[in-house]
Amino acid sequence: LPFLGGLVVSLASILSLSPSSAAEQPGWKSMLPKILPIGVMIGLVMSYPLVFFDPDELVLVLGDSAGEVLAQGFQGAFFTALIIIFFTFIALLVRALSKSSPRAPGEQNQSPRRTWLGASLALLLVFGFAWGLLAYLNRSQPGFHGDRYFVVLKEQADLTDIPQIADYNERRRQAYARLVAQADQSQAAIRQTLDRFSIDYTPYYLVNGLDVEGNVLVKLWLFTRPEVDRILENPILRPLPGSLSTQGGALNGLTGTPWNLTLIQADRVWEEFGVRGKGIVIGQSDSGVQGDHPQLADSYRGRAEGDDYNWLDPWNHTAAPVDIGGHGTHTLGTIVGNTTGVAPDAEWISCVNLARNLGNPALYLTCMQFSFAPYPQTGDPLHDGDPRRGAHVLNNSWGCPEIEGCDAETFHPAVSALRAAGVFVVGSAGNDGPKCGSLNVPPPTYAEVFAVGAIDDTGDLAYFSSIGSTSLDQSGLVKPDLVAPGVQVLSSLPKDSYGAFSGTSMAGPHVVGVVALMWSANPSLIGDIQTTEQILIDSAKPYRGALPDCPGADQLPSTATGYGIVNAYRAVQMAIERGN
Repeated sequence: LPFLGGLVVSLASILSLSPSSAAEQPGWKSMLPKILPIGVMIGLVMSYPLVFFDPDELVLVLGDSAGEVLAQGFQGAFFTALIIIFFTFIALLVRALSKSSPRAPGEQNQSPRRTWLGASLALLLVFGFAWGLLAYLNRSQPGFHGDRYFVVLKEQADLTDIPQIADYNERRRQAYARLVAQADQSQAAIRQTLDRFSIDYTPYYLVNGLDVEGNVLVKLWLFTRPEVDRILENPILRPLPGSLSTQGGALNGLTGTPWNLTLIQADRVWEEFGVRGKGIVIGQSDSGVQGDHPQLADSYRGRAEGDDYNWLDPWNHTAAPVDIGGHGTHTLGTIVGNTTGVAPDAEWISCVNLARNLGNPALYLTCMQFSFAPYPQTGDPLHDGDPRRGAHVLNNSWGCPEIEGCDAETFHPAVSALRAAGVFVVGSAGNDGPKCGSLNVPPPTYAEVFAVGAIDDTGDLAYFSSIGSTSLDQSGLVKPDLVAPGVQVLSSLPKDSYGAFSGTSMAGPHVVGVVALMWSANPSLIGDIQTTEQILIDSAKPYRGALPDCPGADQLPSTATGYGIVNAYRAVQMAIERGN
């Protein structure tokens, strides 16, 4: 826009040289030919970023890596500035020629000079519009990629009696069957109408709802349906025209045990108890995973049986585990990495819920459902899911703010169902600290989710770790539950590399790994969420570091650090004692 100002002044100057007929009177009819070309040009320039970019993308910094939105925006702005400078030069040249061209006495609007000016201006507009269109077609992603709606139904499945089922696999099977039956029955009328009008939709069961492609008319119709509780935005990022470059780390190898594992005494668990997580399956929902990374390849459950039921990529539909951004490879490495992980002998399955930095309720639920009841990559999650193959413990190093379409209750039915079925759900607390009450984005806000904040290598609370208690309801629920290492945590990254990341995303995986160790040490605890949580709390190391000046931070549980620092050794020891 600053460059455009010079061109606007130049064009206005040219138009002011155009003589008016003696018969013309000042007014809008005489002014319109002068202001219309400039108005059209400004409108076109302003419309491009509004028409061809999603506002959500501009709000969130998606990164400056080659091919991402921010990088493309800078590139586009640079070439646009060059084009405007060129047009400005042409406009100034036309203006100079117009001044130097003699005009016969009584020359009127139809003079060759005026015709030349009009033709030049028209050529500038046509050329500019054509250039913008060609740039869009060649460098952007043509097509319509509008947002969708996530429709939440009033009736959610009742699973209150499911935890009483003694057999763990049967408990999961019955939970899945009841959830699907509820969805099929209550969604039937809406699905029938959507099918009749060929409106695309995807049904869900973990939250009884539908992801619907539509417009304002469809939304208004959905509001009239008696079975609909509420309609959430389900934002979709415009696809990128090319592949993003894979982000690797600065290190090519590791020496020794990382500090974060010794701080929580995971190494003592391996050495003294011989427990390393065998028999436990981790469900990882993140940016993806480099499946053949040396730290992770031998613990991928699909290494022998194939990628069906073990890998799902609803973003890019890749057939085998892959990770571009590196976040998922890093967090999973802290859970099951051979030398970087808390529970190196546990297995993992994975789903891509955040390949780029803007998710939505449907994507998050897709991965939750896959982790609970995996299905073939071309299968139907409502009828091809196999809860017996599902994960025991879920890692969720993500949150879903309002900009992604979520409200306070979006995932509450889902995490309640997972808990009833015996799935342990861990959620990173968030990175909005040190502001008081900043732990306010689901899913770690729910009582059914074990929320984890971050500390550094000295045991002090990380400055960025979100502070509770959650402000999303009136229950007075105190979060986080525990804290774990989350500052400069060294773990695996794509390209067989390693690097140190900071965030509560790095803290949550430690607790996931500790639960895997506990359940591996004492399989009778598998599915016993309440007892497992109590052991984690009772075994926690008291927090002795500095505290923020926030309400409840100095109490137990603390709104900053919960019940303290996760202690893998003591937790596994108490889990073993429970079995004796």
